[in-house]
Amino acid sequence: MTGQLLAVSDLHVGYPENRRIATELRPGSDDDWLIVAGDVGEMAADIESTLTMLADRFAKVIWAPGNHELWTPAGDPLQLRGEERYQHLVRMCRAIGVVTPEDEYPVWNGVGGPAIVAPLFLLYDYSFRMPGLDTKEASLARAYETGVVCTDEFVLHPDPYPSREQWCWARVERTERRLAACDPDLPTVLVNHYPLVREPTDILRYPEFAQWCGTDRTADWHLRFRAAVAVYGHLHIPRTTWHDGVRFEEVSLGYPREWRQRGQPPRVPRPVLTAVGVDR
Repeated sequence: MTGQLLAVSDLHVGYPENRRIATELRPGSDDDWLIVAGDVGEMAADIESTLTMLADRFAKVIWAPGNHELWTPAGDPLQLRGEERYQHLVRMCRAIGVVTPEDEYPVWNGVGGPAIVAPLFLLYDYSFRMPGLDTKEASLARAYETGVVCTDEFVLHPDPYPSREQWCWARVERTERRLAACDPDLPTVLVNHYPLVREPTDILRYPEFAQWCGTDRTADWHLRFRAAVAVYGHLHIPRTTWHDGVRFEEVSLGYPREWRQRGQPPRVPRPVLTAVGVDR
């Protein structure tokens, strides 16, 4: 294969400007794969139409859900909640040939390969709390006091789990077993909507928002599971950082008001492996 492994997240196609950018995404070669690391949109129809379009263009599309795909908006004809909504999206992706976290992890053999590409669905558990706050309750109370409250609190339902953190813990345990069973001789590309480590959230304008951005339970996964690169979105701060010698790529488009402020057109999608071999 001569193609590239490309990645994008947070397309938020409910915004007309972002929808236009999404419709312009095209591969550079017939062998290119595209990682979509969550937050395609909120409405089930938008998610399906966008992923279908991308699957028709790229040799393979790999999707990991974000929080917005798991919302149950009042205006969406699909009123499934929690796990049922997620499983509906998995079935939809399989019908159009898109790889999900429930499928066998594909092996990328193009530029920078071989590497196992592992889309993850992990959620968050409020463990990215502000210093001095020891409980979820105290952390949420601070967020409500400051007015920095994620919309998930109202439209991301954990059914049938009692809470979002318990759903997160179940997903972490299931995913940890799968990653541990992967070929130990191959590096991985770990794809999650949220960063696997807390450090990328340190530059958030509103630090209260970090509690909706991941879990401490994945803090060493980039080392334990031989990550060549960890791909994520959610923060809407596209950049490259390094943690324990492992490269982390935030590949989001973000909201129009955000990418306009950067003063240049969004650079999406982005290659995540190099031509000289896997970055380690």
